[in-house]
Amino acid sequence: MAGGKNAQGGFQPDSDVHITYEDQQKINKFARQNAKLEDYKEELKIKQNDIKSLEDACDELSLLDDDVKIPYHIGEIFVEQDLEKTQKCLEEAKEKKKAEIMILESKCADLKVLMSELKTQLYAKFGSHINLEAEEE
Repeated sequence: MAGGKNAQGGFQPDSDVHITYEDQQKINKFARQNAKLEDYKEELKIKQNDIKSLEDACDELSLLDDDVKIPYHIGEIFVEQDLEKTQKCLEEAKEKKKAEIMILESKCADLKVLMSELKTQLYAKFGSHINLEAEEE
Protein backbone atom coordinates (compact mmCIF):
# COMPACT_ATOMS: atom_id res chain seq x y z
CA MET A 1 0.00 0.00 0.00
CA ALA A 2 2.08 2.87 -1.27
CA GLY A 3 1.41 6.38 -0.04
CA GLY A 4 -0.75 5.31 2.91
CA LYS A 5 -3.79 4.50 0.77
CA ASN A 6 -6.00 1.55 1.52
CA ALA A 7 -7.91 -0.58 -0.99
CA GLN A 8 -10.97 1.72 -0.88
CA GLY A 9 -8.91 4.76 -1.95
CA GLY A 10 -9.25 6.67 1.35
CA PHE A 11 -6.37 7.56 3.59
CA GLN A 12 -5.50 5.58 6.68
CA PRO A 13 -5.24 7.65 9.82
CA ASP A 14 -1.74 8.19 11.13
CA SER A 15 -0.82 5.76 13.86
CA ASP A 16 0.03 8.61 16.25
CA VAL A 17 -3.49 10.07 16.17
CA HIS A 18 -5.45 8.74 19.11
CA ILE A 19 -9.03 9.82 19.81
CA THR A 20 -9.94 9.65 23.47
CA TYR A 21 -13.45 9.44 24.86
CA GLU A 22 -13.20 13.12 25.82
CA ASP A 23 -12.11 14.03 22.30
CA GLN A 24 -15.07 12.18 20.84
CA GLN A 25 -17.38 13.99 23.27
CA LYS A 26 -15.97 17.33 22.08
CA ILE A 27 -16.44 16.33 18.43
CA ASN A 28 -20.01 15.25 19.12
CA LYS A 29 -20.73 18.45 21.06
CA PHE A 30 -19.34 20.53 18.19
CA ALA A 31 -21.56 18.65 15.72
CA ARG A 32 -24.66 19.17 17.88
CA GLN A 33 -23.91 22.88 18.31
CA ASN A 34 -23.33 23.24 14.58
CA ALA A 35 -26.68 21.59 13.81
CA LYS A 36 -28.39 23.86 16.34
CA LEU A 37 -26.72 26.91 14.78
CA GLU A 38 -28.03 25.92 11.34
CA ASP A 39 -31.54 25.56 12.81
CA TYR A 40 -31.26 29.03 14.37
CA LYS A 41 -30.08 30.51 11.07
CA GLU A 42 -33.07 28.99 9.27
CA GLU A 43 -35.43 30.31 11.95
CA LEU A 44 -33.83 33.76 11.60
CA LYS A 45 -34.50 33.77 7.86
CA ILE A 46 -38.15 32.91 8.47
CA LYS A 47 -38.58 35.66 11.08
CA GLN A 48 -36.84 38.22 8.87
CA ASN A 49 -39.22 37.29 6.03
CA ASP A 50 -42.13 37.69 8.47
CA ILE A 51 -40.96 41.23 9.29
CA LYS A 52 -40.70 42.01 5.58
CA SER A 53 -44.28 40.80 5.09
CA LEU A 54 -45.49 42.92 8.01
CA GLU A 55 -43.71 45.96 6.59
CA ASP A 56 -45.28 45.33 3.18
CA ALA A 57 -48.71 45.12 4.85
CA CYS A 58 -48.07 48.44 6.64
CA ASP A 59 -47.10 50.04 3.32
CA GLU A 60 -50.29 48.78 1.70
CA LEU A 61 -52.41 50.11 4.58
CA SER A 62 -50.98 53.57 4.13
CA LEU A 63 -52.74 53.71 0.75
CA LEU A 64 -56.21 53.06 2.22
CA ASP A 65 -58.86 55.49 3.40
CA ASP A 66 -59.28 55.98 7.15
CA ASP A 67 -62.85 54.72 7.23
CA VAL A 68 -62.23 51.35 5.58
CA LYS A 69 -62.71 48.13 7.56
CA ILE A 70 -59.80 45.72 7.27
CA PRO A 71 -60.01 41.95 7.74
CA TYR A 72 -57.32 41.00 10.27
CA HIS A 73 -56.32 37.37 10.81
CA ILE A 74 -56.37 36.29 14.46
CA GLY A 75 -55.91 32.58 15.14
CA GLU A 76 -58.21 30.79 12.73
CA ILE A 77 -60.60 33.65 11.98
CA PHE A 78 -60.64 37.08 10.43
CA VAL A 79 -62.05 40.05 12.31
CA GLU A 80 -62.82 43.41 10.77
CA GLN A 81 -61.19 46.36 12.41
CA ASP A 82 -60.45 49.95 11.57
CA LEU A 83 -57.25 51.17 9.95
CA GLU A 84 -55.70 52.62 13.11
CA LYS A 85 -56.19 49.43 15.14
CA THR A 86 -54.82 47.29 12.30
CA GLN A 87 -51.74 49.49 11.98
CA LYS A 88 -51.20 49.23 15.73
CA CYS A 89 -51.55 45.42 15.61
CA LEU A 90 -49.02 45.21 12.77
CA GLU A 91 -46.53 47.44 14.61
CA GLU A 92 -46.87 45.27 17.74
CA ALA A 93 -46.33 42.13 15.64
CA LYS A 94 -43.20 43.68 14.08
CA GLU A 95 -41.80 44.60 17.51
CA LYS A 96 -42.46 41.06 18.76
CA LYS A 97 -40.65 39.58 15.74
CA LYS A 98 -37.72 41.97 16.23
CA ALA A 99 -37.42 40.86 19.87
CA GLU A 100 -37.49 37.21 18.78
CA ILE A 101 -34.76 37.95 16.21
CA MET A 102 -32.59 39.62 18.85
CA ILE A 103 -32.91 36.55 21.09
CA LEU A 104 -32.00 34.22 18.21
CA GLU A 105 -29.03 36.38 17.22
CA SER A 106 -27.82 36.27 20.82
CA LYS A 107 -28.16 32.47 20.87
CA CYS A 108 -26.21 32.27 17.59
CA ALA A 109 -23.43 34.43 19.01
CA ASP A 110 -23.22 32.27 22.15
CA LEU A 111 -23.05 29.09 20.05
CA LYS A 112 -20.33 30.57 17.83
CA VAL A 113 -18.20 31.34 20.90
CA LEU A 114 -18.63 27.80 22.22
CA MET A 115 -17.93 26.29 18.81
CA SER A 116 -14.84 28.45 18.39
CA GLU A 117 -13.48 27.19 21.72
CA LEU A 118 -14.15 23.57 20.75
CA LYS A 119 -12.62 24.15 17.31
CA THR A 120 -9.47 25.58 18.85
CA GLN A 121 -9.10 22.60 21.19
CA LEU A 122 -9.76 20.03 18.47
CA TYR A 123 -7.51 21.62 15.84
CA ALA A 124 -4.76 21.96 18.47
CA LYS A 125 -4.87 18.21 19.04
CA PHE A 126 -5.71 16.85 15.58
CA GLY A 127 -4.49 19.57 13.21
CA SER A 128 -5.21 18.65 9.60
CA HIS A 129 -6.62 15.25 10.60
CA ILE A 130 -9.97 16.86 11.40
CA ASN A 131 -12.20 19.16 9.37
CA LEU A 132 -14.71 21.26 11.30
CA GLU A 133 -15.44 23.75 8.54
CA ALA A 134 -18.95 23.96 7.07
CA GLU A 135 -19.32 22.80 3.50
CA GLU A 136 -20.08 25.52 0.98
CA GLU A 137 -23.53 25.25 -0.60
